[in-house]
Amino acid sequence: MSDAIVNKVAESGLITVDLEVFYPKQDIVIFDLKEYLFMGLILKEKDFRQALSELDWETYRDQFVSIYCSADAIIPMWAYMLVSTGLSSVNAQVYYGKEEEVRRELFLQNINALDPESFRDKRVVVKGCGDVPIGEFAYVRITAMLAPVVRSLMYGEPCSTVPVFKRK
Repeated sequence: MSDAIVNKVAESGLITVDLEVFYPKQDIVIFDLKEYLFMGLILKEKDFRQALSELDWETYRDQFVSIYCSADAIIPMWAYMLVSTGLSSVNAQVYYGKEEEVRRELFLQNINALDPESFRDKRVVVKGCGDVPIGEFAYVRITAMLAPVVRSLMYGEPCSTVPVFKRK
């Protein structure tokens, strides 16, 4: 009689998808329009254009940059466009919103780059625990991508899963 330990998880053919792999690791630089407001309230076009013309755009070269305004002010659309133009001139990756919003957008871009066809007819577990907090949006997106192609989709760890979807 053999007392060999058998790793049933390894033999199960389950594929684990760890969403932490898709979490954006880039530093995100904030371009806060609050710094350009007159009296903290309004944006004067002439002054704003002057300030942008004097700005050293090279400090943003090849950076991931988030444009937003942390003050409660009405910012005209052209202001965002002017900043975006300057940032694009130094090959910056330009986004709108607070850092967490940009990180979410980058996260979804990374997930969307996954080829769902590589999971066709497979049994897939989407890992449930980790060191990075993963928002519900990521689980919703990966499920929407994989459910049409996988044989079964589960949540959790390979040794303890919650069934989410099974093709009949």
